[in-house]
Amino acid sequence: MNRRKACRMTGASEVNVYGVQGEIRVNEPMSRHTAWRAGGLARRYFVPTDLEDLSAFLQKLPVDEPVYFVGLGSNLLVRDGGLPGTVIAIHARLNDLQLLDSNKSGGLIYAGAGVACAKVARFSARHQLAGAEFLAGIPGTVGGALAMNAGCYGSETWELVERVRVINRNGGFLERLPDSYTIGYRSVESNTESDNQSEWFVGGYFRLKSGDETVSREKIKRLLTLRVNSQPLNKPNAGSVFRNPPGDHAARLIEACGLKGAKMGGAIVSTKHANFILNIGHATAADIEELIMMVKERVEQETGVVLTQEVQIIGDWGRNT
Repeated sequence: MNRRKACRMTGASEVNVYGVQGEIRVNEPMSRHTAWRAGGLARRYFVPTDLEDLSAFLQKLPVDEPVYFVGLGSNLLVRDGGLPGTVIAIHARLNDLQLLDSNKSGGLIYAGAGVACAKVARFSARHQLAGAEFLAGIPGTVGGALAMNAGCYGSETWELVERVRVINRNGGFLERLPDSYTIGYRSVESNTESDNQSEWFVGGYFRLKSGDETVSREKIKRLLTLRVNSQPLNKPNAGSVFRNPPGDHAARLIEACGLKGAKMGGAIVSTKHANFILNIGHATAADIEELIMMVKERVEQETGVVLTQEVQIIGDWGRNT
């Protein structure tokens, strides 16, 4: 197939100068692509067909163009003023999922950054591999899980990582080992600053131990039941808003400050789980961010604990509708 096939432009008359197969949209509402269902417009929104297409696109972008990789948007708030650069949508695109090797002691799985974490959990169980069951409780993609060391129920993503594959701002691919990063609780920092170039995860290699499919599936079922019973999943939300401080839980502190049910516009602190903020009806990103800031300030004033945001907030302040 001709790699120079023109892509479809949505909402603009500009000529495709990128020479890619994927779809490019302009002024794309990010409320369609974030779990909170709020946020402004992305000036450019690119959906690559595959890694080669993504590489070609990055090579053509201006060097000063801001770039944002977005999966399911489950840990992201885009401000109402939108994003001045380019969003690259990876969910269900960088979706390679393979069993690379397997033996009596375990196996190695490769998962592209656009694969949903829950899919990795089920795939691992099907191949008699254990240790990835907790991923079923993470409402995001592999790329996001790698970027923030996502975890739940006592397990974290980077506990399983053997190595990762990244793409840099010039469209080049590299493989890096865990020692290229400083890994912490909901935190991943690159140790390769000397490269002086942005990098994004496009896949991960996960080493798992041998297991039993029935046992793993039962564990996944229990974890999902626990999630449904403890978290407010009936309204748009981005999961846990704050990291748990050492030796405590953000939800306990928020509840202790009497903030369950606190509202700001169309946003509310969940009465089921205080570390969740819900969009209960056309909340703006400003509503959500103001509520986050209010909760953080109140908890610090009343308990002395400074909560750290787990969600990422990006974009411009001004309204963009």
